[in-house]
Amino acid sequence: MAAKTTFIFDLDGTLIHSAPDLQAALNAALQEIGRGPLDLSTVITFVGNGVEKLVERGLTATGGSSPDLHRATLEAFLQFYNENGVALTRIYDGVLDQLERLTQAGKKLAICTNKPHAPARHICEELGLSRFFSVIIGATANQPKKPDPSSLQRAIRALGSNRTETIFVGDSAVDYRTAKAAHVDFWLYAGGYLNEELPAEGCARRFADWRAPDLFLDPPTSGTELA
Repeated sequence: MAAKTTFIFDLDGTLIHSAPDLQAALNAALQEIGRGPLDLSTVITFVGNGVEKLVERGLTATGGSSPDLHRATLEAFLQFYNENGVALTRIYDGVLDQLERLTQAGKKLAICTNKPHAPARHICEELGLSRFFSVIIGATANQPKKPDPSSLQRAIRALGSNRTETIFVGDSAVDYRTAKAAHVDFWLYAGGYLNEELPAEGCARRFADWRAPDLFLDPPTSGTELA
């Protein structure tokens, strides 16, 4: 097995618990059009495919959507989120220690997220994550979103790595499918926003606690599960 020199991470639900801020922004946007609020557990099921899909699902759940309504609600969502996107967001316990270990071990690190690029960079900066990542790739207008593999492949190229050296760490079926499409080993963080079961053989490692001290030791085969 090729040595793993490169670790690329999803952001929402993987490194950070951001759903409370996403919920607040969505509910603020819904309030502007006279819709009632959605609870956190419902909003979490909407996360993973980008903010456009998040808003679409929020509108569908509260009475329906149309192109014009979606456009206006998305604009209101982004305005609120850009101003308040780190108010309630926190880094999962253990993440900073693991990123420090990987950095000291000389690993190459990147983020690949469906969150819009500017908020992704801003949140990483505000939370002290940016110092670990030479590459942060968020969603842009001309780039297909995950599970299309192009953003992950772009991150790998930007780090000067190849797919056999890379592990993609995520929390969702979207991330799993992205890794499979890019032919990259996938590690599942099971403490995030996973809303559908994944095949055990499809994940090189599953873990539910970032604080495990041996978490990023090279996995022996596939399907390793850590508490």
